[in-house]
Amino acid sequence: MRFTPQFLDELRARLSVSEVVGKRVKLKKAGREWKGLSPFQQEKTPSFYVNDQKGFYHDFSSGKHGDIITFVMETDGLPFAEAVERLASMAGLPLPAVTPDAARHEQRRKSLHDVMDLAAKFFAETLASRLGAKARGYLADRAISPATQLQFRIGYAPPPPERFALKEHLGKLGVSVEDMIETGLLVAGNDIPVPYDRFRDRVMFPITDLRGRVIAFGGRALEKDVAAKYLNSPETPLFHKGDNLYNHQTARAASHNGAPLVVVEGYVDVIAMVTAGFSGTVAPLGTALTESQLALLWKMADEPILCFDGDKAGQKAAYRAADLALPFLSPGKSLRFALLPEGQDPDDLVRSGGRGAVEEVIAAARPLADMIWSRELEGGNFATPERRAALEARIKELSNGIRDEVVRRYYRQDLAERLQRTFAPEGGRGGFAGRGNFRSGSPGRPFQPRGGGQANRFGGQGRRGGPVPLSLPSGPYQAASPQLAASPIMRGQRSAISRREALILQILINHPWLLHEHLEEVAALELAHPEAHKLRAGIIAAFANDHHHSLDPSEQAEKMRSDIEKDGFSQLLQRVENGITTQAVWGARKGAARDDVLSTWHQLVALHRQWHSLLRELKDAELALGEDPSEANMAWLRDVKARIGEVDGTEALIEGFGELSGRLQKSV
Repeated sequence: MRFTPQFLDELRARLSVSEVVGKRVKLKKAGREWKGLSPFQQEKTPSFYVNDQKGFYHDFSSGKHGDIITFVMETDGLPFAEAVERLASMAGLPLPAVTPDAARHEQRRKSLHDVMDLAAKFFAETLASRLGAKARGYLADRAISPATQLQFRIGYAPPPPERFALKEHLGKLGVSVEDMIETGLLVAGNDIPVPYDRFRDRVMFPITDLRGRVIAFGGRALEKDVAAKYLNSPETPLFHKGDNLYNHQTARAASHNGAPLVVVEGYVDVIAMVTAGFSGTVAPLGTALTESQLALLWKMADEPILCFDGDKAGQKAAYRAADLALPFLSPGKSLRFALLPEGQDPDDLVRSGGRGAVEEVIAAARPLADMIWSRELEGGNFATPERRAALEARIKELSNGIRDEVVRRYYRQDLAERLQRTFAPEGGRGGFAGRGNFRSGSPGRPFQPRGGGQANRFGGQGRRGGPVPLSLPSGPYQAASPQLAASPIMRGQRSAISRREALILQILINHPWLLHEHLEEVAALELAHPEAHKLRAGIIAAFANDHHHSLDPSEQAEKMRSDIEKDGFSQLLQRVENGITTQAVWGARKGAARDDVLSTWHQLVALHRQWHSLLRELKDAELALGEDPSEANMAWLRDVKARIGEVDGTEALIEGFGELSGRLQKSV
């Protein structure tokens, strides 16, 4: 035991509770005690009391109680040992060593920390000198201000022909060559007669530990023809790259105070995010995310957000992180993934869109289950039962890798529902009907999805955006009153396919390439008309055929139409065409440009989801008005109807824009 009861008692004796607490809470004397506002939650009337004689604090608003060690642990988010070390430093009390060897080792580490601090100062001074002009230009181009450079202690390693600048500088300060080699500042070896500086002509980013001490460096090359764009310190007694995170100390404090914990890929990305206001941002250190780093992240937040570059390398990094995390998931502990625009990294996003752009990306972060599912479906061909069975086996294998029994059970259930929605949109008739592979149930009873598409227990929305109750019935909503039953919305569900659903189906038939990137989105869409459900199933089945993917877009469209007609959907195709009362939506028609198709698709899907959301809210508003005919409920109903009118107006705008695009296309 490093900290004996005697040592802890002496620590408490040297520091009064009011002295420690007073650094965070404004205290006022109240008789023999001190009082102030709670540091644990907001309040207007003081309910937080400190008693120096008894050596404790008590917070009546939150019920928290403890001594100076507990207080530092609670307010700074520190583990016990670090809280004791911090208080010992405040009290000027030397920390006890477990053994003489441990004491010598601790002293050795302290001397090496001193060496690294001297090196950081040298690099910072070089950046500010005449030699650092090129590096300052690079930092200015990346919008890293002088104040930010000081905040992160950024520096510069002198360029060639200098090979011994740092070595000579530290030597003059009494640092031995052996210490420089041990900290990784010099390159040495049996084949190197004279050790030389490891970092040359690089912008230097100091890497610190949780106590703010420099333990390593990352260097960014300024010339393009160097072997490594980024060069990190090697493994040393101070630094193990798989066990540390860049900006860890600052991010831990920020996340403890409520900031989102975001993981990016590089030093400059971290600095850009912090500058934009996301102080809880960290990065791995030149490697893919490790198990140790994942454990560090989960100590700071239950669901860290991984925000990797919007390219294939960034996507692969996200998938690797997902695979790494899967076995270690536990109740409440997971990851989310913020997907950046293609070709952009967080630094690009901050400089182009500022804080608002980053907030949008983070707000849209996807859960781990979504990333796993997207990865398994990506580029796959599931035209045959055998291939779909292989996908089911792979999904089962992934979920079996989760060690926690409860999380494993919920993943099996969630992934089974995704399989069902994708390959059996009409429910219970596909190849994944209840065989006991993923979830328990009555023998032979087919698996039934809960609700259509978005309205399911894992992703649905209920009244005012809340979660859908587990008892919510699947299928279209039924009218709550004669007025709602007579509305055009409900009439359209029970008679012809609505124009919007017809356009969604038409754009998929005329542009099957959309399914490459939006297959899951298509499978999850709520379609009110049963015939629209059937045609969507036919489209997905036809898309799965191998020979579609090698054809050009126009040939794909012809093949798609031919295949679904052969499968007996000719009459449904005719009904879809009858449901489209205008030819003005150019992006849904054959021959439309790719950008117009994508724009039209995104607008149609957004409107479709908004429409169904409003339909659910209309039912809720009518039910509320029936139960309580108050002015507030009447105002709610009027508001919903007004927003439905706005959706109609937006659809008209899409048609007008589509008509203009079509004319422009024909005139070119």
